Amino acid sequence: MIRRALLAPLRASTYRRAVFLLLGAVILLPYVLLAGLVGRTVLISTDDRVATLAIAVVVSLIGLVPPFLSGTRELEIAAVRALLRVDLPHPGPPAMETRLRAALWFAVHLAVGAMIGTALVGAVPLAFMGLSARVTPASAGAALLLLLGTVYATAGLGALAATMAPVLLGPSPAERLAAVEAREHRLAERNRLARELHDSVGHALTATTLQAGAARAVFDKDPEFARRALEAIEEVGRSAMDDLDHVLGMLRDENERSFSSPASGDLDRLLDDVRAGGIEVHADVELPGTLPAGTLPAEAFRLVQESLTNAAKHGSGAIHLRIRSGDGIEIEVRNPFDGRPAGRSGRGLTGMRERVRLAGGTIEAGPEDGEAGPEGGEVRRTGGEAGRAGGDAGRAGDSRAGRDCAEWRVRARLPRDLRTDR
Repeated sequence: MIRRALLAPLRASTYRRAVFLLLGAVILLPYVLLAGLVGRTVLISTDDRVATLAIAVVVSLIGLVPPFLSGTRELEIAAVRALLRVDLPHPGPPAMETRLRAALWFAVHLAVGAMIGTALVGAVPLAFMGLSARVTPASAGAALLLLLGTVYATAGLGALAATMAPVLLGPSPAERLAAVEAREHRLAERNRLARELHDSVGHALTATTLQAGAARAVFDKDPEFARRALEAIEEVGRSAMDDLDHVLGMLRDENERSFSSPASGDLDRLLDDVRAGGIEVHADVELPGTLPAGTLPAEAFRLVQESLTNAAKHGSGAIHLRIRSGDGIEIEVRNPFDGRPAGRSGRGLTGMRERVRLAGGTIEAGPEDGEAGPEGGEVRRTGGEAGRAGGDAGRAGDSRAGRDCAEWRVRARLPRDLRTDR
């Protein structure tokens, strides 16, 4: 332990810190030369001493400006990162309190640099003189002590500078709070983009998969249905590509401050996409009168879209959709399922809960009352006659059809004045 403490100043970090401290002496040189010049002018001036003093005051005030500049703080932070190896955050627009701390650091840096520079200029020659040809034990000991003292003082001051740098050059509490809020805003935007991407592209993939399967099943018996299914796949794919391009553009555009989703969604088109896959959808809808016919507010539309997508992926029969608009927008989606948990957990329900919570609404999702369900909930058994429609395009041959199924239900209530900028 003692040996390590004695050898600590001999590490490479000590020399980097010494260079940093000596930078203060280098920066101080112009101030010393300017002060000497002004002082000499004042002393030798006899004609107009008042004007000379005024010029000296102005020059002194100009010399006090650099410590308070944001560029000086940025240069000091860059030097601290490179030479002291202290990880300071990227400097932003400094407040007055931050400028004062940076000015104090600048002044201390110059003063300590002058001390270290003077010590090195004096100690090294004296040490060599003490170890010259006429060396005596006393002079040799004094020279070694002087040299070692300078080295250890440099190491200690460098370590102190590394410790104090975050205090004097770091962000203020207000700047830290602003940085945290900015980070939370970026994370919220990224989460929102992820939800939008999951809902739009996930629905498109589910719809195209079902439509492609239905088209394959009836390709020989009903070519017209297969042609319509292929047209629907093309249309859904193009819409998904537009959504994907928009989201990727938002991720790449650093100047874009927030994501703006469409103000409304086409419910009729959404239902047609699901039905094109051979799934029977019973819709009982009363839409808000403030929007164009057949459309829903964006948050409500995404919620219905994800519910229908989940029902199409995991259900085994007809889907029942009910929407009411009064004081708020009430959404209910029911569909049979086989009562077994899915092979893997998805992010659909999590995204739906986040979306409803941010909109200021409520949501319940799970099996209906009855026997124990796959997630510890209760299920209600429904008749097996509920199958997927579309003739041969349906899932009549599906092993899940024609038997008792549990019923899954999603109930959500959203406020009437939905915000579209969340």
